[in-house]
Amino acid sequence: MTVLTDIAAGARTHCLDILGAFHTEPADNLPGGAGTVVLLGPSEPGFWRHVNAQPEWQDGAPDPLDRWSARAIGELASGCGGQALFPSDGPPYWPFYQWALRSGRAFVSPVTMLVHDRAGLFVSYRGAIALPERIALPTPPSRSPCDTCAGKPCLAACPVGALAGNGYDVSLCHAFLDSADGKSCLSMGCQVRRACPLSQAYGRLPEQSAYHMGQFHK
Repeated sequence: MTVLTDIAAGARTHCLDILGAFHTEPADNLPGGAGTVVLLGPSEPGFWRHVNAQPEWQDGAPDPLDRWSARAIGELASGCGGQALFPSDGPPYWPFYQWALRSGRAFVSPVTMLVHDRAGLFVSYRGAIALPERIALPTPPSRSPCDTCAGKPCLAACPVGALAGNGYDVSLCHAFLDSADGKSCLSMGCQVRRACPLSQAYGRLPEQSAYHMGQFHK
C-alpha cells in the first residue's frame, strides 16, 4: 500500500516536495481510474542548484527543465505504481490550477494567481502522480494564508498594475518587461510574486525566477 511519506521520501532525492494531494472523482477521467493525485513541485532551498547539475541541463537540448521533470517524476511514479502527469501534456491539458485548489493547500490570491500555504506566490508544479488507490491524506489548512496577511502587499507591487486584483493584463506586463524598468522583473522575478511574505521565506533563487521569466517573455 502506497503511503504519502514514501512518495515524499522519494521526492526529496530529486529536490522535489509534495505540494498537495487530493482524492479523485469518476468525472476526472484520469488514466486507470486513479484514486489519488499527488502534486509535486520544487523543494526549497536547493532545487535550482540540483536541477542545474542534472544531465538534461548539460546536453544543450531544448526544454531541460521539462525533460528533467519527466525523468524524475516518471521514476517516482513507476516506483509507486502510479502514472506521471505533467502541465505540458496536451492538448487537452491537465487542469493543474483546479487540482491545486482541490488539494486545499493552494488558494486564489488577491491578485488571482495561486498562493500556496508554504511557497506563497512562488508556487509551481513540476508534475503529478496519479495513484490507483485512495491513500490517506493529511488535513489541509482551513483557510488561505492571504486571510491573515497584513496589508496584502501583492496588490500594490506591480509597477504598472498588470496584476491588481481584476485579472492579469498580459499585454501590459510584456510591454513593461520590454522597458528599462522591467529589467528587475526579468532578472529577479515578478515583483508581485516577490512581494508575498511566504514567497520571501521560500528560498527560491533569483536565477530560477529569471529562467522562468525568460521563458515567459520570449
